Amino acid sequence: MKILVTGTAGFIGFHVARRLLERGDTVVGIDSVNDYYDQALKEARLAELDKVARSTNAGYGFIRGDIVDTALVNACFAEHAPDRVIHLAAQAGVRYSLENPMSYVQTNVVGFANMLEACRHSGVAHLTYASTSSVYGANTQMPYSEHHCVGHPLQLYAATKRSNELMAHSYSHLFRLPTTGLRFFTVYGPWGRPDMAPMKFARAIFAGEPIELYNNGDHSRDFTFIDDIVSGIVAASDQPAEPDPDWSGDAPDPATSQAPFRIYNIGNSTPVQLMDFVGALEEAIGRPAQRVMLPPQPGDTHATWADVSSLKSAVGYTPKVSVRQGVARFVDWYRGYHGL
Repeated sequence: MKILVTGTAGFIGFHVARRLLERGDTVVGIDSVNDYYDQALKEARLAELDKVARSTNAGYGFIRGDIVDTALVNACFAEHAPDRVIHLAAQAGVRYSLENPMSYVQTNVVGFANMLEACRHSGVAHLTYASTSSVYGANTQMPYSEHHCVGHPLQLYAATKRSNELMAHSYSHLFRLPTTGLRFFTVYGPWGRPDMAPMKFARAIFAGEPIELYNNGDHSRDFTFIDDIVSGIVAASDQPAEPDPDWSGDAPDPATSQAPFRIYNIGNSTPVQLMDFVGALEEAIGRPAQRVMLPPQPGDTHATWADVSSLKSAVGYTPKVSVRQGVARFVDWYRGYHGL
């Protein structure tokens, strides 16, 4: 297969591209390598992909460009004619959406529209794309199910990702483009994002600096190790969405359709208290964290918990890495990457 992976300099995109190269697929990557966070980390990921491609003799190409650039996206599809697309490029981060909302509109909405149009006109067999658990917003029914209402997002980031799901359905309906959206739940692991809690906490603990715990640390998250996430993404991409023969407009299921359209949760399905996650980091690092308790931040949810039964039924998705195992592997990588 020739697979276009967007966001290959990013955390999840890098890992997905590496897994595909290791199994022998031809991969075309695209990323703007912007300065939202440390560009040196992004360049190191790209260098690692180059090494993997050379060691496996897999076909690999990289385009340094922005998915908001319509001409660039169209030229990429015209030149490479991918069989499938795994779209992971996005403006990420819940809190940054309070500061720079237009970057989310551009990358997450305009950029996604460019991908949909390119897939439509290029005859792509399947578009798999990243959504987020944040779309559940004000919903407090646990565990979160794809069959629940997601009409009350709590920040613009979630609203733009929900818009991706709606846009995808319209293309699946009108143009029979198979699309699968995956709602990620708090992904962590080696090569992770510096703006997310695991990396921020690890940096602070190693440096002997305090960590900031919003809502006095009273959160639980469905922390999911990157290897489990990648397995689910690749398995979902390998199975193009098909129409649901049982779907009815009288009782519409938001996760399926008469069109070739699917939405799945992808998480660990085992929520962990934030303080327990910090404890696992302390254990792996071998020193205690200094804690600073702060009030809740706007847009934060109290808990997340993924019902992954649909993805398990569809592709056999079964997360295997416990939080303590995953944190230990993450800390091992962190020590090596930073020479600690």
